[in-house]
Amino acid sequence: MKQNMKYIIYLTVIAALGGLLFGYDTAVISGAEQSLQVYFIDGLGLSTLFHGLTVSSALIGCIIGGIVSGILSNRIGRRNSLMVAAGLFFISALLSAYPEFLFFTKDEPTVGLFVMFNIYRILGGIGVGLASGLGPLYISETSPANIRGRLVTLNNLAIIFGTLFVYFVNWRIAAGQSASWIHDLGWRYMFASEAIPALLFFFLLFLVPETPRYLISKNRDEEALNILTKINGSQKIAKEIYEEVKRTMDTPKGHLFSYGKLVVIVGILLAAFQQFVGINVILYYAPRIFADMGASTDTAMLQTVLLGAVNLLFVFLALTVVDKWGRKRLLLLGSVGMTVGMFGVAALSFADAMGVSALLFILLYAAFYNLSWGPLMWVLASEIFPNRIRGQVMALTVVSCWVSNLIVSSTFPTLLEISSGMTYSFYGLVCILAFLFVWKLVPETKGKTLEEIETHWKVDETSYDISNKKIHL
Repeated sequence: MKQNMKYIIYLTVIAALGGLLFGYDTAVISGAEQSLQVYFIDGLGLSTLFHGLTVSSALIGCIIGGIVSGILSNRIGRRNSLMVAAGLFFISALLSAYPEFLFFTKDEPTVGLFVMFNIYRILGGIGVGLASGLGPLYISETSPANIRGRLVTLNNLAIIFGTLFVYFVNWRIAAGQSASWIHDLGWRYMFASEAIPALLFFFLLFLVPETPRYLISKNRDEEALNILTKINGSQKIAKEIYEEVKRTMDTPKGHLFSYGKLVVIVGILLAAFQQFVGINVILYYAPRIFADMGASTDTAMLQTVLLGAVNLLFVFLALTVVDKWGRKRLLLLGSVGMTVGMFGVAALSFADAMGVSALLFILLYAAFYNLSWGPLMWVLASEIFPNRIRGQVMALTVVSCWVSNLIVSSTFPTLLEISSGMTYSFYGLVCILAFLFVWKLVPETKGKTLEEIETHWKVDETSYDISNKKIHL
């Protein structure tokens, strides 16, 4: 019998709304960051370091969300944890838009108000930290092996769509308005707009079940079998999958390094490289970068929409080829293209020739990132960890992702003041290191069940051979 594709897509689309909110929440700051500088940084006489920290304060929440995601998802389930994330998105959207709520007066910035604004952004960041790991995990645990890569990539497509959507929303809010109006009210509308998709996500999650693997881990076997049957369209196939999962669950619960240190290190480094290649410098500061290249406020916002469109197009391309070309090949290809793009921007910066050519290199960089590292880090992170330690190592991977993101995005304004060419060159160098890391250490997981992938790590790390064909390096 054929797989129940309608049901599989239904589950995936609802879970992927968490990805949309992930993209929305992290990118909404791009339209508001210059207004926040006027309202808080200039208004209170703070340094650019505080501006960088404000732009990236949500990332502190992402780290917290990543830390608690493994514990929360194992205790209350993947779906219920995503519902917590949706609630945090909603609360953060409204309070970030009006941080003066209850305690402060509008247009009278104080240190206390500045702190509260960042706390409200951190709440949204906790939601992002939860959704960033648990969205792909939910999709991975409800997807058949032969299409799992495409379905998890759909989550990243939703992230990019959320980014593009909020770029468009920010542009429409700012279009035709004066800078003073944007600095007074426009940025508030930008933050508040997130409340609508957050509320939608919360209520839609009531319509999907828990993942079969989570249910099996809690001895809710009958529920798990029913869902597996509904997904695979065959009770026989569902029973085979159930037995395979049950075998991995019946082994004693292992400690973090039960399968060796290498699988944990690969997960952490995948997440770190995804951020240190510099993508969120482009996402968070895009309007400012384009304005520094000579574009007007409206044009800079419109160019940001163009960037979002390129991101969406190439994630969609990744979606179509990830289960044909494989994860590893795309990561290597993407690393090469990103290196060319980032060093191109660096060269033009050193030559003081930032203009249309720089825009083209930025778009080239973004295209190759979204063909590779953008979606495929999350695909691999949802696949390579063994069942018994998946929640723990996924949480570590998410924390690594957001700690790296915080370091990169908070230091960017200061580094830019020192030397923009040097800054972009550093990100280009990281792209080269990312290529070498994938080439030497990252396994290919295309077409394998999660339980088959698990066997790749059942080796003594002291005798681990990097050329071992069993792990398909």
